[in-house]
Amino acid sequence: MALRVTFVAAARSSPLLAERFDDDQPLDQAGWDEVLGVAGDLLPLAAAELRYCSPTPRSRATGDALGYAPLVQLALRDCDMGRWRGLTLGEAMAREPEAVDAWLADPQATPHGGESLLAFISRVGGWLDTRPVEDGGRIVAVAEPSVIRAALVYALKAPPSSYWNIDVRPLSTTALTGRCGRWNLRFDGASAQRSRT
Repeated sequence: MALRVTFVAAARSSPLLAERFDDDQPLDQAGWDEVLGVAGDLLPLAAAELRYCSPTPRSRATGDALGYAPLVQLALRDCDMGRWRGLTLGEAMAREPEAVDAWLADPQATPHGGESLLAFISRVGGWLDTRPVEDGGRIVAVAEPSVIRAALVYALKAPPSSYWNIDVRPLSTTALTGRCGRWNLRFDGASAQRSRT
C-alpha cells in the first residue's frame, strides 16, 4: 500500500527578510490572516488518517487553526542551528562570514555547533520512511518550510546542495506518494496558494 504524505507549510511569524534560524516565534497577525484566508481550501486535508506537525509554535498553531488537531513530531523540528539559533542569515554572516560560507558550501559542515544539513535531511527522511502504512494511506503534516525542503531533497534523492534551490511558501502544500525508500513528488490541480499569489 502506498502512502500519501501532504506537507502544509506553516504560516509565517515574521516578514521573510526577518526570518530567524530555528525560530520559535508564534504566528504574527499577517500569519493568522493568511491561515483564515485559506482555511476553507486546506480543511479537507483534516480527513487524513494521521495528522502531524513540527514542534514550533507556528506549526502547531497553523495545524490547530486548520482543524487538524495534529500530533507533534520531534523528528520534524527545524535544523539545530547551534549558536546561530535566533539569528537571521544576515546577522550570522556579519558575525562569522567564513563559517556561514563553509556551512552553505558543505552539507556536512557544522560551524555553528549544531546539526549539519546532511544530518537534518537524513533525520526528516527517516521520519518519512517510518510512517506506518498499515494505519492508513493519507497523512498530513504541518511543518516549517525548511523541513519540507529537507523532505523533498530526501524523497527525490537529490544532492544536498539542491536544498538551497527549493522555495516553500507559507501555507503551500506539497504531496509525496510512495513508501519507505521510494517516494514520488505529486502535483495536483490548482491550489489555494496559486489564488493568493
